[in-house]
Amino acid sequence: MHRCEIITVGTELLLGEILNTNLQFLSQRLAETGIAVERHCTVGDNPARLREAFLSALDRGDIVLLTGGLGPTADDITKEVVCEALELPLVLDELQLSRIEDFFRTRGLAMSESNRKQALVPEGCQVLYNGNGTAPGCWIAKGDKRVALLPGPPGELRPMFQEQLKPLLMPFSSGVILSHYLRTIGIGESRMADLAQDYLDLANPTIAPYAKQGEAFLRVCAAAATEEEAEALCKPIIKKLKEILGFYAYSVDKELEAAVIDCLVEAKKTVAIAESCTGGGIAAKLTQAPGASAVFGWGVVSYSNDCKRALLDVPAYVLERYGAVSAECAFSMAEGIKKRSGADIGLAVTGIAGPGSDGTAKPVGLIYLAATDGETTLEERIETGRGDRGYNRDYATKQALNLLRKLLAKRTEAN
Repeated sequence: MHRCEIITVGTELLLGEILNTNLQFLSQRLAETGIAVERHCTVGDNPARLREAFLSALDRGDIVLLTGGLGPTADDITKEVVCEALELPLVLDELQLSRIEDFFRTRGLAMSESNRKQALVPEGCQVLYNGNGTAPGCWIAKGDKRVALLPGPPGELRPMFQEQLKPLLMPFSSGVILSHYLRTIGIGESRMADLAQDYLDLANPTIAPYAKQGEAFLRVCAAAATEEEAEALCKPIIKKLKEILGFYAYSVDKELEAAVIDCLVEAKKTVAIAESCTGGGIAAKLTQAPGASAVFGWGVVSYSNDCKRALLDVPAYVLERYGAVSAECAFSMAEGIKKRSGADIGLAVTGIAGPGSDGTAKPVGLIYLAATDGETTLEERIETGRGDRGYNRDYATKQALNLLRKLLAKRTEAN
């Protein structure tokens, strides 16, 4: 199996100013291609450190991918450092220069002289032309080693990889590595792993547990000569794991919101949402998934008590006696949004996101959820024990979607 390393270049990555999504994308695509990624490395815009990292990676592996540092400015050093290390001169690519000139001309922009730098490429390389920017990529063969240079912006890197670099990598593939994620909610990582214990020592496919905020996953990963063979290895194991985990397992690969929409479509039900502490987060999450418009039409952010009374018909005595953060208020909100919207189901959340409390003795991280279809009502009380506002809002959003899933499953079982 050919060994591969990825080096992402940019001081902004080291400072955390930019999320390194290129690393995740390339690792996933290379695994799918059947090329093993053995190391990741991020280096700032420093020629000496980049040269050291590059030569070390080249010495260890067969393929080195570098991203970033191909721009026109002085701190864009990747191409120059790699060529110096490989003892390759930079030569002018007339086609690339023409493409850069056209890029600026068609946009009515003046081209800087520094952009000519981007038309210089390593001698003898295969140029990967950039249809979305001015920085070309490069594929370099040096003996039995291969080096790929890719631009940093994801909108340029991803199509270049898929359309041009991936075919060049295929001869180095030793087969296919296929991964599926069995996603669960309502069960912790350790308990999930305990239930799946008999499968965690498998050699192919391998099973590994992962924790995510409010959720837990089992990654099922198989290596085979073809995607069909890898899929055949994964399928029966996933089926057994789903049987073991039961209702906790909400999907294979699909995000929670997409799985909930599937449940609503299957049940032929619509939902309306009333939110307080999540500030529209549940509606935003649900509408990220395709098909949301078929099952979701109404959402109200009822942050104030006045809004809860005026738009959701929450009785004044509920707010006075129990407070806005209470099971009684959550139920009234769910009932109110259901009646106002005409939806089949009303879903509501109210709580204290933090970091400060609401002026009462109730703790930060206290959240109440309610879902009702007029016949069945489900309610949940959650205490996260956290003062992190972002965490509490995100956790409440996921638990609300899962409560909706529970209500749909309960109704299905009743029928």
